[in-house]
Amino acid sequence: MALHCLLLDLKRDAELIARYRHWHRPGNVPGAVVRSIRAAGIEEMEIFQRDDRLVMLMRTSEAFDAEAKARADAADPEIVAWEALMSGMQQPLPGAAPGEKWLEAEAIFRLSEQP
Repeated sequence: MALHCLLLDLKRDAELIARYRHWHRPGNVPGAVVRSIRAAGIEEMEIFQRDDRLVMLMRTSEAFDAEAKARADAADPEIVAWEALMSGMQQPLPGAAPGEKWLEAEAIFRLSEQP
């Protein structure tokens, strides 16, 4: 199992942030989105928020392939619609390339690696 940490910002607008949080409550994420996440080999996903910064932690199986998931998502109209909805509330991190949203963070410390 692998752990991925991704970062993204929300637009600095209290109404948009409240709407984003609403969409992520249990039962509000469309079933197609949840099925897509699970089918890709994502075993657990959590999103944490501080002000307008989001941190996503994903635990994935060894079968997880981010590029394959991106291709599958781009071909699924329900996922494309979800991403369009979310994009209206999100903004890329500084330094993100055009079209990049969630950026993976580099692990620089692990307690398990310390003597």
